[in-house]
Amino acid sequence: MGQIEFRRTVPALAGALGAGAATYALGAPWLSLLPAIFAGGFAAWLLTQERPLVSTLAVESDDSFEAGRPLLAELLKSFEDPMLVAERQQVIMANDAALALLGEHIINEDVRLAIRHPAAAEALAGSMENGQNSQPIQLVGVGEADRHWELRVHDMGNQRRLVRLTDRTSRYVAEKMRVDFVANASHELRTPLATLVGFIETLEDDKAAEDKPTRDRFLRIMSDEARRMRQLIDDLISLSRIEADKFSPPEQAVALAPLVAEVGRAASAGVENDGKNRIMLAPIAADLRVQGDPTQVSQLLHNLIGNALKYGRSDKPVRVSAEEADGGMVLITIADEGEGIAPEHLPRLTERFYRVDPSRSRAIGGTGLGLAIVKHIVERHRGRLDIRSVPGVGTTVSVLLPAA
Repeated sequence: MGQIEFRRTVPALAGALGAGAATYALGAPWLSLLPAIFAGGFAAWLLTQERPLVSTLAVESDDSFEAGRPLLAELLKSFEDPMLVAERQQVIMANDAALALLGEHIINEDVRLAIRHPAAAEALAGSMENGQNSQPIQLVGVGEADRHWELRVHDMGNQRRLVRLTDRTSRYVAEKMRVDFVANASHELRTPLATLVGFIETLEDDKAAEDKPTRDRFLRIMSDEARRMRQLIDDLISLSRIEADKFSPPEQAVALAPLVAEVGRAASAGVENDGKNRIMLAPIAADLRVQGDPTQVSQLLHNLIGNALKYGRSDKPVRVSAEEADGGMVLITIADEGEGIAPEHLPRLTERFYRVDPSRSRAIGGTGLGLAIVKHIVERHRGRLDIRSVPGVGTTVSVLLPAA
């Protein structure tokens, strides 16, 4: 029993005993003391109820909260999400993540000022039932302009609330990438289809069909567009397969020397090079092997060497090398001497359908998926991809793959 109850109950019981003693002094039998004591005790109990029972519980609850406050502080620290506790709209506790996001000044500040967002104000100020959670509220721009957060408020009783912010930026980015992917894929397929339909309709005209040079030119364009569309579909299927296998790393031993030589010959055959072999292969040890999928490693080399040949200068070589690296890895490097890539484009090169120069990429037959495929192959092989470029000098792509 708390001190408040003790101070009220003892005088009340003393009064009950006094009432019984007075009855006995007037000559009543001693048994008559019992009803008097019980009656006085009941009256004493009523006196203890002068203050509401909820008040007693509140005192006990406050004592429990203060006693458990150090443990609560440690628990909040263990969460990576920003979390804070507000009492009567005032911030009384916050973990390190909340202080880093909102600032050290939020302690003892109004919680609505700590989280300065119109959408959050109503949830932070509205009434809630004990133990109830608010509906999740989406916030944009807290901390950084492009950060997306989900805010939840949980009632702790006694005008205290636990406020939690969960970072949903990655989910938003993934959803945006999915929407952009569908839109870009539709656009990439619609363009060649429109060309094919247009030329087919033209060739249906008897006069155009009789003009052999015009007919041959149209058929050549239609063939190119159909091949481009087929290449795009092949790349989409390939990307889907690689993503499906990303959780199962390959375990085959792939010899690099013959594979690089084979890819180099195939890539040179499809490029106009005035009879010169632009690919310069550095000597590769015969026993150098990587742990991987032969088909995907070949595809990786085809895409990187093909890009270097397409975007490098036609009179400059493309250098390819492979060697052992630290940490049980193998380093594959492809370097060209082309126009280079501006720094602002480098972080987005592996995005699907991203092009530095869209018109040039389409003119040389690019689908915009080559580096996205390379990225996913490297991730599946538990490797690392690095792209460095200097405008006007050239681009170097480095790939680290586990050695077999």
